[in-house]
Amino acid sequence: MFEPELVTPRLWLRAWRAEDREPFRRMNADPAVMEYLPGILTAAESDALQAQIEAHFSEHGFGPWAVEVPGTAPFIGYAGLAIPTFQTHFTPCVEIGWRLARAHWGKGYATEAAQEVTRFAFEKLRLRELVSFTVPSNVRSRRVMERLGMNRSASDDFDHPRLPEGHLLRRHVLYRRTFTDWKNSPYRLS
Repeated sequence: MFEPELVTPRLWLRAWRAEDREPFRRMNADPAVMEYLPGILTAAESDALQAQIEAHFSEHGFGPWAVEVPGTAPFIGYAGLAIPTFQTHFTPCVEIGWRLARAHWGKGYATEAAQEVTRFAFEKLRLRELVSFTVPSNVRSRRVMERLGMNRSASDDFDHPRLPEGHLLRRHVLYRRTFTDWKNSPYRLS
C-alpha cells in the first residue's frame, strides 16, 4: 500500500528503516520517555512494536512515521496515526500520537510533526475526527493536544481497558478534533 512521507520546515516523517531499530530500542527503554506508559520495553518488545507499526502501514496506508531531523538526527522518535485495537465508548476511531527520545524534547518537534499529521489526516485521508489520549498527569502530551486545537470533555475520560483495575495509569483523558473544526479554524496550518 502507498506509504506517503510528510515534510515540515524542520522534520521528515518517513518510512521506517532497519537502522531505526537501535535508537528505537534505546528510546523505549528510557524510563523518562515511558513514564506514562505501563513500562519500559525490552529489545524484543521494541522490535515487535516496530514490526506492528510497519504492518499497520501495510494494512491501512498510514501509521506512526519515523521522525528525522535532516542533517541533525536520523531518528528522534515517531509521530502518526493508528487505529486502536481495544473497545471503548469512542472506538472505532483513528488516534494521533507521538513519542520522542528525551534529547529532542522541548524543541517543538512533537507539535510540528503532529500538525503535519493532522493536515494529512484531514486533507488526504478525509477523516472526520481524530482522537488522542493519555493519563491526566502527562502534561507535556496534553499541551501538544491542546496546541493541535484538540478539545477535552471530562465526560469522555475513560479507564483504559488494557490496564487492570487499580493500575495507577488506568484513567485516561480523551481529546478530540473534528474535520469541521479543523477546516474552520483561523489558526490552521496549510
